[in-house]
Amino acid sequence: GIAACDPALAWDEVQHEKRALVSALRQEKYLDVLDAYEGVTLLRGRAALLGGGRVRVGEREVQARNVVVATGTRPAMPPIPGLETVEALDSTTAMELERLPQSLVVLGGGSIGLELGQAFSRFGVRVIVVEAAERILPSETPAVSEVVAHALAGTIATRVERTEEGVRVHVAQGSLTGMVEAERVLVAIGRHPNVEELGLDRAGVRLDARGFVAVDEYMRTSNPRVFAAGDVTGGPGYVYVAALQGGIATQAALADRAPEGAIAIDLGTVPRVTFTDPQVAAVGLSEGDARASGLEPRVATLPVRHLPRALVSHRTTGTITLVSEAGTDRLLGAHLVMANAGDVIGEAVLAIRFGLTARDLVSTLHPYLTWGEGLKLAAQTFTKDVAKLSCCA
Repeated sequence: GIAACDPALAWDEVQHEKRALVSALRQEKYLDVLDAYEGVTLLRGRAALLGGGRVRVGEREVQARNVVVATGTRPAMPPIPGLETVEALDSTTAMELERLPQSLVVLGGGSIGLELGQAFSRFGVRVIVVEAAERILPSETPAVSEVVAHALAGTIATRVERTEEGVRVHVAQGSLTGMVEAERVLVAIGRHPNVEELGLDRAGVRLDARGFVAVDEYMRTSNPRVFAAGDVTGGPGYVYVAALQGGIATQAALADRAPEGAIAIDLGTVPRVTFTDPQVAAVGLSEGDARASGLEPRVATLPVRHLPRALVSHRTTGTITLVSEAGTDRLLGAHLVMANAGDVIGEAVLAIRFGLTARDLVSTLHPYLTWGEGLKLAAQTFTKDVAKLSCCA
């Protein structure tokens, strides 16, 4: 009942709002939190490990019993010839643009590339996504990728050059070659750890094969007095994982004899969310993962069009797929692609972490006309045709 109209788009207002929000969160959730605790001193400057628990911060040297490295990552730039000549954007600089480009080539069809690509598309930017893998969202199941995009050929960027109008990206798909042109290019192919000039070699801290800081389940590095947490360790790159790692690293670093007094990290049920439309959310094992682990999986898939909330909201694109273990009925994985998937995945995380079964989901009351009801309907799909059930049955 709402007439279609072209909305007024004000990129400068979005930028102003974003900067204000980031500034407020940085102050309230970090600086103010530090001030609330006695005995915490914040030093600003570039740091380097000197060995023996010594750290240089700018011109100052401090001594500590233990050290936690939490320097994070930065956007990675692929070694594509010509990329350095076109002022390529990354996930940080793209969100600082003062003016929207008319067109944009996004290198990378993973979560970051699709989230940013769709965001710019909604502001009227013509967006082309280039992905080297056979499908977008390669870390998700093929069924999820297919829902997000019916088809996107595997295309590799081979060279970039500047033109009078903007940039030209040369691409290859098998034996075929071609080019796409746009005003700007955005690189979203991954992250690189911030480890340069930290003095990790001096401190005896080993890096893994990918260049991230290697840690054990207590976030200890190869130097028993140095710990690491967050994206710099190369684990799942989510802020909630970094926060968990930070707590574990701190507990271990403050314990008299680690690991005594510390807890080990458990990343067996890490949820992930891609904020596209429809959203993508997943946790646990896929059918292939389960078989590779020696389990016998059962799979149930619910088309979202059978979810009453989706019908009344006219948001019927997507599926909910549950993976359970044959025999025990224990839930092993959940893969959602639908509106509000990120808000629904939490129930699946708890169910998998605490060994609940599909029958447990079915027997749990779920409010009618909610997105969360989809998990119950998906669990019912293991044994019933939900299209032949009345509401709430």
